[in-house]
This record gives sequence, C-alpha cells and structure tokens, in this order.
Amino acid sequence: MKVCGITNEPDALLAVGLGANALGFVFAPSARQMPARAVARILDRLPSDVLTVGVFRNEAPRRVVDIVNEIGLGAAQLHGEEDSESCRYVSERVPIMLKAFPAGHPEIANLDKYGADLVLIDSVSPGSGRVFDWSVAEGVADSSRMVVAGGLNSSNVGDVIERLRPYGVDVSTGVEMAPGRKDPRKLRAFMAAVESANGSS
Repeated sequence: MKVCGITNEPDALLAVGLGANALGFVFAPSARQMPARAVARILDRLPSDVLTVGVFRNEAPRRVVDIVNEIGLGAAQLHGEEDSESCRYVSERVPIMLKAFPAGHPEIANLDKYGADLVLIDSVSPGSGRVFDWSVAEGVADSSRMVVAGGLNSSNVGDVIERLRPYGVDVSTGVEMAPGRKDPRKLRAFMAAVESANGSS
C-alpha cells in the first residue's frame, strides 16, 4: 500500500507506522512537489524496508535517474507521457520503475515494451481525487503487477481490491486534510479498510 504526496516527516512516519509499505514523493509541478534535499532528509528517518518512490512527469530521463540514485530512492514512477525509450532508459538504471497510465490507455497492455516492473493505473487527471471506471482496468494487465490509484478513500478501496485484486493501491487526496497534509483519521481508516479487504480475499 502506497501513500503518495508525502511532504513532511511526521506524515511519512505516521503512514509507515499505520502500515504503509511504500511512500511517494512528488518531484513534478504540483501542490505536493518536493525538493530533492528535503526528501533526502525524510528518507534518513524511514525504515529500510519501506519502498520510497519518486514521482516524475515528463522529466528528462537522466535527471530522473540522477535524483533517484543520489538521494537513495527505491523506485521511480513515471507519470507523464514518457515514451518507451525514455522509460527503458530509467528502468535500466534504477532499482524499480513504475509506469503510470490513465485508465483505458491502449499501452497498458504493452507494459514490457516500457521496461516497467509495475503499472499504475490512474484517473485521467492524476491528483484530482476522481475515481475512474474500474471496469476498464479488468483484464488489461497482469493484476500481480498492477497498482490502482485515482480517487481512492476508505469507503471505496475495499471494493477496488475485491474487484481487481491488484498488487497494490495508491492513495493521496483521499487521506488528506489539505494538499500535501495527511489527515491521521482518514489515513487510519484507509489502512483499516485495506487490511480488511486483504484479510477477506
């Protein structure tokens, strides 16, 4: 379970303490954008078994690789219109690479062409908190490599886990009190819903 849009140490430690096994840090222009130096300070405080993910959008592949490796992130998530060549360049030089596509994108079925370890399926407007039609994600990718995002919260995450059986789920807006500021109650409820859904599967 990945909590994305982390902007401060207390939220990072809270998410991990409640059971998140991955955290996302946004390097693309956004209300949640973080400078690499600030992310590095947070990484120093995290357990080594937490997957830390840098989120980039249409960034130069070399810069993605430099940031991930210089500050010690565990993965790069490419969340723009990156072509397969750029994605493979990154994939060959970082530990793990996730390629994000909007739901219904025809290239979801061609994941290996991008060299991606995982595919993240999101709404057409990432970070908007909008849910996409989950039926368009059924059968288009190996569920063991699929992470689902897009408008997830404690009231619907159990349904998407039951329906799609993804490798993971990704939440940002659904556990916030404001952009980049996590709400402990929403985060706790979300984690409980994920645990309940996984326990019943």
